[in-house]
Amino acid sequence: MRAVLTREEMGAADAAALATVSHETLVTRAGTAVAHAALRMLGGAYGRRVVVVAGKGSNGADGRVAASVLSRRGARVRIVEAAEAPGGTELPPCDLVVDGAYGTGFRGSYDAPTVPARAGVLAIDIPSGVDADSGEAPGEAVRADRTVTFAALKPGLLQGDGPRLSGTVEVADIGIGFPTPRVLLVDDADVTALLPPRPRQVNKWTNAVGVAAGSPGMEGAAILCTRGAMAAGAGMVRLGSPGDPAAPWPTEAVRMHLPPDGWAGDFLEATAKCKAVVVGPGLGTGEAVAGQIRAVLAAVPVPLVIDADALTALGDAASARALLDTRSAPSILTPHDGEYARIAGSPPGADRLDAARRLAASTGAVVLLKGPLTAVAAPGGAATFPDVLLAAAGGPALATAGSGDVLSGVIAAFCARGLDVFEAAALGAHAHGRAASLGPSQGLVSGDLPRLLTELLSSLQEPDRGGDRDRGAGG
Repeated sequence: MRAVLTREEMGAADAAALATVSHETLVTRAGTAVAHAALRMLGGAYGRRVVVVAGKGSNGADGRVAASVLSRRGARVRIVEAAEAPGGTELPPCDLVVDGAYGTGFRGSYDAPTVPARAGVLAIDIPSGVDADSGEAPGEAVRADRTVTFAALKPGLLQGDGPRLSGTVEVADIGIGFPTPRVLLVDDADVTALLPPRPRQVNKWTNAVGVAAGSPGMEGAAILCTRGAMAAGAGMVRLGSPGDPAAPWPTEAVRMHLPPDGWAGDFLEATAKCKAVVVGPGLGTGEAVAGQIRAVLAAVPVPLVIDADALTALGDAASARALLDTRSAPSILTPHDGEYARIAGSPPGADRLDAARRLAASTGAVVLLKGPLTAVAAPGGAATFPDVLLAAAGGPALATAGSGDVLSGVIAAFCARGLDVFEAAALGAHAHGRAASLGPSQGLVSGDLPRLLTELLSSLQEPDRGGDRDRGAGG
């Protein structure tokens, strides 16, 4: 997992580093790292034209060091003071602009100068005008092709306008250490390292998942959730849809009969051997079904994924806390922005990390706030390190009906395979997003995701399986 440091945490890390190394040394390291990135972008230095926009702070100092390095390598470098390059100013003709106007300490609005046609842009630490925490850019911030950030990622590079304005981000190690961060970004290696393999002596109940989902007209939610769970390693899925609506159900799922009303007891009995449970997708929002949902939520003795209509049944944050505090096992809430607003009483706002933390603290559950940057917060708050895990692998292709239903099944299967609920939610979100990236960039539908997920997990957990099989067949 990759560290993500807020503005405040980065400031504390800088201050701690200065106790053992000089500011000049850090600036030299940072500026040299920027110069090397510039050389890679330019494909060399000799005869290249570079404009460095330098502010008065550390970013400007980094830019001046980069200018010196590039000049010595043969580039024609011009330094433009940030104060002389406001919005509307056109920078001199060049091949590359190095943005060192403002860094992570910047707050407010910034209108960047005009970049010459066909010139690349390299930002130092974060594009000038982008808030380092929220990623907001209220003015006309710098739009970079590449950003070199120092020590660790910043939240503003991952959320809000940050990803759009930062281009490709690389982290340069300049000798600034930091304690265990509160925020980590999940990647493929974490799925490989943390997701328990299914043991040789496994049976279908070892990783069984129970699913309460679907109703007349909403059968697809139940199907997608079930297929997501199976693709993520659930050996058995016990599926219950109140009223037994007709649908082309997955033949591998074991369906249980549930009456239209009063079904909570039957569902709990039928899923008694399951290791994790999902409740909510497509169940409906009437008060009668909400009462049954609440009865199930209170009584399920295993990790529980609360999604879609089950989130509505929870009511507000105080009501959710009162119900979830009665549970003997942990819970995961999976709201999108609208569901978040209904529970929390207000929209999540620009800083999704902070929003997930607030709802986790008020409900006592792990909260997975869905979005382009998915933030998963543990309810322990500052007492937990880390207390937020991020998944940034998703993209616009996942903005399609039913993708959240697949995700809830994936998370439940990861819980059933033995992951802690906090990690299961984050790794599930990452795998879900990465699976989407393997599909078509246009026209992806949620029904594609389970197959793509099986391909992803097979490649991450058994990367040599295909090659071994081919060698065996040849013998």
